[in-house]
Amino acid sequence: MNKVTTAERLKEYMNQNGLKQKDILSKALPYCKKYNIRLGKNDISQYVSGKVEPGQKKLSILAKALDVNPVWLMGYDVPSKSHIEEDKNYILKEKIEKLSPDQKDAIIKIIDNMK
Repeated sequence: MNKVTTAERLKEYMNQNGLKQKDILSKALPYCKKYNIRLGKNDISQYVSGKVEPGQKKLSILAKALDVNPVWLMGYDVPSKSHIEEDKNYILKEKIEKLSPDQKDAIIKIIDNMK
């Protein structure tokens, strides 16, 4: 299994999404508040430069903020996307299965109007 650094993954993500370090910090701040984890400009700068690898808690915050698989962010050769979309699809499927036929028709009309 190939492995690159977290710094390389962060740079790759930033390049693909047109983001700067401050943008990553902005995305992470709600999760920092939610989980009471301190993450600052210096942290992001050191992670991107490769001087420091984030610890488990901060890596988890970054992965949530960027909606990526934390194992991918660590540099392993796995899919980058997290399973959040798969989880959402599963939840939707479960909820839809419990609806009556009329309710399903109403949901289809709502979705059709979103296009």
